[in-house]
Amino acid sequence: MTGYHIDATDGEIGHVRDFIVDDETWAIRYLEVDARNWWSGKKVLVSPQWIDNVSWPDSKVYVNLSRETIKNGPEWDESIPVTREYEHRLYDYYAQLPYWAPESAQPHNRAASKGRLN
Repeated sequence: MTGYHIDATDGEIGHVRDFIVDDETWAIRYLEVDARNWWSGKKVLVSPQWIDNVSWPDSKVYVNLSRETIKNGPEWDESIPVTREYEHRLYDYYAQLPYWAPESAQPHNRAASKGRLN
C-alpha cells in the first residue's frame, strides 16, 4: 500500500509514505500520510482502523474523515517515537476508541473483523 493515494470524504489528502508497526505484536498501528502537496511539511498519522475501503485496482485508501479534520489533527514528528501520550491525543482528537481499549469497549463488528491483538 506504500504509495497508494489517500482519499478523505472530500478529496485526496496525499499518499501512504510508510507504516508504523508495533514492535511487540507486529501489528500495523499507523499509516504515515505524505501530504506535502497540500500542507508543506506537516506529517500526520492515520490508524488502519479508520480505513473504510481500499481500492486495489485504483491504488487508493479511503478514510471516513474530512481533509480539514486530518489537516488540523496532531502533527507527527518522525524523529520522536510514538508515545502513548501522543496516541491519546490522536485518538481523542479523532473521537475514536483506541486499539488498546478493552474488547468490551470496542464495537463488536470492528473487533471481530479486525482480528484484534491485545
